[in-house]
Amino acid sequence: MSLGNIFDIAGSGMTAQSLRLNTTASNIANAETASSSTEETYRARKPVFAAIQQSMLNPDQQSLGMGGQQGPGAGVRVEGVVESQADLQMRYEPQHPAANEEGYVFYPNVNVVEEMADMMSSSRSYQMNVDIMNTAKSMMQRILTLGQQ
Repeated sequence: MSLGNIFDIAGSGMTAQSLRLNTTASNIANAETASSSTEETYRARKPVFAAIQQSMLNPDQQSLGMGGQQGPGAGVRVEGVVESQADLQMRYEPQHPAANEEGYVFYPNVNVVEEMADMMSSSRSYQMNVDIMNTAKSMMQRILTLGQQ
């Protein structure tokens, strides 16, 4: 793996974590939206990631000494965003404007505490990728100054 690949790997990680932050923010923003039916109720969304293997980028290269295993990772890609199939919250609030004929209001299946923990995790992962890019950049700058002395 060359030093230049680090930028691609960290960049794909930053893209993935940015999407994760956006879906988490959307979940938190819609945590208390009420609806009168299960079809109209917001459902929590989660991104699905997959590792990009180096062998997928360069199919001509054979991994040496890997014993038939896949080569090193080359980043991450977003496979999609899925909606949670967990049960919605059903609350008896007959005075609510969105209550159905039985007096129940449906709320999203968003756990705000879990979403905040997910937001902190994705924020830290994003920052780690930024730190990796900055470290690689300073290493490349140091390499360029080696021949000047």
